[in-house]
Amino acid sequence: MSITTDVTYSANPRLPNIVRSLPILLLFGDIFGLFICLAIAQWLRLDQPLNWLNPLSYAFVGMTLAAFYLADAYHLDRQIAGLRAPSRIIVCSIVLGFLISALIYLSGIAEDNPVLWRSIFLPSLGIFTIWAIILRLLAVKWMRTHALKSRWLILGTGDNAIKFAQKLLVLNPLGKLTVLADENQKNIDIPKSNLSYQGNLSDLWQCSLKSWSGVIVTAQINFFDSQVQQLMQMRLRGIPIYTLPDVYETFWYKLPSSLLQDKWLAFSDGFNLMPGYFSMKLKRVVDLILIIFLGVLVAPFLLLVALLIKLDSPGPVFYSQMRSGLYGKPFRVHKFRSMYQDAEKLGAQWASQRDPRITRVGYWLRLLRIDELPQIWNVLQGDMSLIGPRPERPEFDVQLKEVIPYYEIRYLIKPGITGWAQVMYPYGASIEDAYEKLAYDLYYIKNYSIWLDLAIVFKTIRVVLLGKGR
Repeated sequence: MSITTDVTYSANPRLPNIVRSLPILLLFGDIFGLFICLAIAQWLRLDQPLNWLNPLSYAFVGMTLAAFYLADAYHLDRQIAGLRAPSRIIVCSIVLGFLISALIYLSGIAEDNPVLWRSIFLPSLGIFTIWAIILRLLAVKWMRTHALKSRWLILGTGDNAIKFAQKLLVLNPLGKLTVLADENQKNIDIPKSNLSYQGNLSDLWQCSLKSWSGVIVTAQINFFDSQVQQLMQMRLRGIPIYTLPDVYETFWYKLPSSLLQDKWLAFSDGFNLMPGYFSMKLKRVVDLILIIFLGVLVAPFLLLVALLIKLDSPGPVFYSQMRSGLYGKPFRVHKFRSMYQDAEKLGAQWASQRDPRITRVGYWLRLLRIDELPQIWNVLQGDMSLIGPRPERPEFDVQLKEVIPYYEIRYLIKPGITGWAQVMYPYGASIEDAYEKLAYDLYYIKNYSIWLDLAIVFKTIRVVLLGKGR
């Protein structure tokens, strides 16, 4: 007798993950280090303890943490302009030192506040820079040790298994992968020394006696009862059993639609943002409050942008276009014009990253996402939300629905000015890019929470300030 893996052996998304929790641990380490460094600097300068109730101490800590966030100092595996985390920290601290010094000089508030004396906050920032670099070097060593010990068992060698193995070996080149092929499948053709084959699924009983970081079921495999018992014993020993959608959702924050099936969607948890749910009503209330505040805040800036557009090239200030909204219902979206007039006289086209149709001012509007600000009106009208999947043009929707599974799920919620796909995926304008962005949109729809929206807000601020517009 055999059974198939559907929902019974899906992963628990709350399983601890060292890579996922590391940024949070670094954040707490930075908070602790900042206060300790302030206390040390003040003790050395004034021979007195730090006043823990001084709000300026918390302002200094907040500015430093915000600067580190913008410098992406909490993701050790990334490079920005060729700089790794320690180098970014040094550059960030230098810029922050000059910025705080300028603010203190212009405001004149340092006279009665020792924390803001240059002889205190600059030494504390210098000591903290050393602390932060050492903390990250230790974290890298910790991650490397963990990666060397990671051993994954992959069941099945289909096309999806090949893609997954390639991605896992890129992200964790020090890990070990062991593959058991299905009876009718062949080995994965990846020449890697840390990839080994242990036969097929009939040899599962031997692998079940070993220790694994996790077991990944890459397809709807027909398991015999004895094999199910072996998988159950592994799970009871603390070894997580994942299906491929669970792996992508838990570790990479996306859900590739090609891996999904109706049964998985029907039985998996989440999807709390559907019509009629309290979450959707609360989201609308928050949208209205924030959009009114944002509109008042940026109104003078919008007038300046309108003037620059008129001076740069002939044509209207605003540009409107039909997009697909909730349930695919078309609506007219409003943007600042960033292209030359009659840019689409030959018909609808994908916008490329260096599109010759984009004006000089339009380039900066797109880079900083300022061209999206008129969509404040769309949010007030109820056609859009502040956060959600970006609305696509109906002409492209027809094409994308035919080639991307579950594409229409993205229209079960209102489209947004910014979203999870926009802050997680670089600029793209192709069917392949639409597929990748849908994977992030599906993750957002399934895992929606106030905290996820807050994370998107912070990531959007970083994208705008660093000029990484999508």
